[in-house]
Amino acid sequence: MTLLLNLLYFVIGGGFLAGLAWLLLGGVLALTVVGIPFAFAAFRIAGFAAWPFGRTVVDARSLGEQTIIGTDAANIVWIIFAGIWLWIAHVIAGISYCVTIIGIPFGFAHFRLAAVCFAPLGKRVIDVD
Repeated sequence: MTLLLNLLYFVIGGGFLAGLAWLLLGGVLALTVVGIPFAFAAFRIAGFAAWPFGRTVVDARSLGEQTIIGTDAANIVWIIFAGIWLWIAHVIAGISYCVTIIGIPFGFAHFRLAAVCFAPLGKRVIDVD
């Protein structure tokens, strides 16, 4: 069921565009030295944006990893320059998909992505299984 939902989401649920948006953002951020940590986070979330079903995003500390000092401050910078715009796009897409009964799972996937938009640094994508 997860594979079917991911395929449908990728083709008609906006997964291709969401993944592409995160990849393009990561590519632009990788062009600057200051943006490289943000680019790694964007590339990590891009796969989740394209194939969200059966996976979730968790804080790296819950997996026993150490976070880099300043991650919270960097997330605030992220919100100002990129996070708010991605959040707006995912919320609008989520509301649009929730208008139809068939699109409700896709809308919820966009809402989960909207939550990630505010703090992608220090997050890891893991399988739910």
